[in-house]
Amino acid sequence: MIEKRATPRKRVLKSGMIAFGGGGIDCTVRNLSQSGAALDVARPAGVPLSFMLVIEADQFIRRCHPVWRNEKRIGVAFD
Repeated sequence: MIEKRATPRKRVLKSGMIAFGGGGIDCTVRNLSQSGAALDVARPAGVPLSFMLVIEADQFIRRCHPVWRNEKRIGVAFD
C-alpha cells in the first residue's frame, strides 16, 4: 500500500479525551503524527466538527477536526 499522508504516523496505544464545550468523550489514540491521528471511540456519530484532543499522560493538547470515520474509529487532522 502506498502511503498518501503528508507526514508518517506512528502506531501508539494511549488513552485520550475528545474535549469540547464543557464535555468530553473518552477515546484511544491508535496512531499519531505531526498532522493528525486515528482515534477509537464508542460512538463516532457523537463527535463534534471541531474539538481538542487531550492526551494527559503526554501533556498533549491539539485542536482538530474529523476527516473520516467508520463504525468505531475516526481520523482527525490537527488545525
